[in-house]
Amino acid sequence: MAPDTGTSLRRSAMDYLRYAAEIETPAPDEQKTIDGIIEGMTRQSRAVEAREHHAVRASHAKSSACVTGELVVAEGLPPELAQGLFATPGTHPVAVRFAQGPGETLGDRVSTHRGMSIKVFDVPGEKLPGHAVDTQDFVLATGTTFPSGTAAGFLRDGTVIGKSTGMPEGVKSAVSSTARNLNRVLHAFGTESAMADFFGHPYSHPLADSYFSQAPVRFGDYVAKLGAVPVTDAQRALSEWRLDPHQDENGFRHATVDFFREHDVVYELRVQLWADADKQPIEDASVDWPVSVSPYRTVATVRLPPQDAYSPERVNYFDEVMTFRPAHSLAAHRPLGSVMRARLQVYRALSAFRHRENGVAEEETGGIDRIPA
Repeated sequence: MAPDTGTSLRRSAMDYLRYAAEIETPAPDEQKTIDGIIEGMTRQSRAVEAREHHAVRASHAKSSACVTGELVVAEGLPPELAQGLFATPGTHPVAVRFAQGPGETLGDRVSTHRGMSIKVFDVPGEKLPGHAVDTQDFVLATGTTFPSGTAAGFLRDGTVIGKSTGMPEGVKSAVSSTARNLNRVLHAFGTESAMADFFGHPYSHPLADSYFSQAPVRFGDYVAKLGAVPVTDAQRALSEWRLDPHQDENGFRHATVDFFREHDVVYELRVQLWADADKQPIEDASVDWPVSVSPYRTVATVRLPPQDAYSPERVNYFDEVMTFRPAHSLAAHRPLGSVMRARLQVYRALSAFRHRENGVAEEETGGIDRIPA
């Protein structure tokens, strides 16, 4: 469900906190933690490769749509929103990959969190070190927070997740069902568990979900979390749709591809600016930033026209060759906080493993023309 956008709440640029390098406070042993995450997730990927006879993404392995379209930066943005990529109104080509959460190919009865990765092309400006082409990636997922909160928390929780890799799919389905039922009960009391949603997301339509950065990024002179919220009437009409996984173990993909044949898919890209250092921590991604403190505000629109969302050539390129990473970024949108600093290294290491094991050359896609029709 989309967060309250708080459109009635308007602040001036003076109300928002400014970015400075000092707002990040890495733990003294953070590099050791990141090394541990890479080691553990590589071990998990090896186990999946042995079972599937192919190396897949260590998270969001099973794609449900691989599409192209455009991102339109809104005109007339106020100064605090006209930052980085969004400083100049205009249109950029995009490639977008929708996928299920697990780092293995499972039937859809194991319904966990989902991902939406956006690669924006024709983006000039200073990039992060090691990023050599004019693109900006936004890696988003369902849920406004990242359950583990920090890299150390993920290393702890990831050890448990990694041990589940070798379990039968039926056991994973049971865990997913238990988590989903827990959140159903919590919703009745006006709350929810991010960890429960991580393991047991509803059987909802992927194009009816909203997707979030979960952790903050630099936003030019400011700091923000990002969200992509579906806005067409046809997408909103999917809000009550539910998959029967006993009828179709690949139902999320089939429903998404079928929808793309007939409909435009449109998301508003919204940002939630940093306004309160106590209520909106930088280092702990498990804390939901209150919309009462800072609302989500629209800066651009992602438009994806009707198309074949799962053509074999395009899917092969998206799934086997292409990479989406937080590190593919303008310096003006540097990922921030413990989880994001880990992602800068972890995504690179696991991508290198996957491409090496499959004998596929990794490509930092620099233009929309590289993507098959």
